[in-house]
Amino acid sequence: MWLIAAIGSAFFAGITSILAKCGIRKTDSDIATAIRTGVVLLFSWIMVFVVGSFDAISSISPKSFLFLALSGIATGASWICYFKALSMGDINKVVPIDKSSTILTVILAIIFFGETENLIIKLLCTAVLGVGILFMVEKKDYSGQNKKGWMVYAVLSAVFAAATSILAKIGIDGVESNLGTALRTVVVLIMAWAVVFMKGKQKEVKKLDKKELFFICLSGIATGASWLCYYYAIQNGVVSIVVPIDKLSILVAVAFSYFVFGEKLSRKSGFGLFLMAFATVAMAIWG
Repeated sequence: MWLIAAIGSAFFAGITSILAKCGIRKTDSDIATAIRTGVVLLFSWIMVFVVGSFDAISSISPKSFLFLALSGIATGASWICYFKALSMGDINKVVPIDKSSTILTVILAIIFFGETENLIIKLLCTAVLGVGILFMVEKKDYSGQNKKGWMVYAVLSAVFAAATSILAKIGIDGVESNLGTALRTVVVLIMAWAVVFMKGKQKEVKKLDKKELFFICLSGIATGASWLCYYYAIQNGVVSIVVPIDKLSILVAVAFSYFVFGEKLSRKSGFGLFLMAFATVAMAIWG
């Protein structure tokens, strides 16, 4: 079941990138992040009451609360950087860098959780994944200084995403996965709106384009579905396998970016995507 959940997480995460891109063409990325986090929060708490896990909140240890909160902070930072990068660069370039968090996550999972089974295969697949990312991230000439910052935000997104997986694995131990997702989303929501108010962007909420607001909400629903699948998978499965499967969302994102935005891959980028997919599948099967 955790493998199926990991695949579901990848599918919904891939859709999230496309829907989010549709929602931030005119809308500020920080505001979009804050709004979609609210949707995720609503979605996640509905699931808590559906599965009947709310009463278990009183039995959660202080340690779990702490690490769930820390994972929420890391997620908030990752989201802010990720959607800032999406608003500035192509999906086909931003997503691969964001997915490089897999490399750091696998290494951290080996160190902290002792996931050393088939270690050589995991490390080889991780190396191939890294080569694939390098092939996909091609150098492009951007007009205007503003366009050059997307890579910095994408890298920061990957670092915070890796931290999220490790912190969440510790925090969600012994906690029902839906409840753990809902609790950490509260932290993400507070952080996201804090950034909006710190930058004085709250007045722009009233000026939102209704069509973009619709896509932002849809991306929030997709994210909520992805999270529920993902945290169920890492709670019950092997982190160093779940995370690479989750990152297969890049296939969904690249496919939709072609049909929706006309973002085509070069042969070099296509080969890089093949390497990433091959390494991910190999790690899931033999890792």
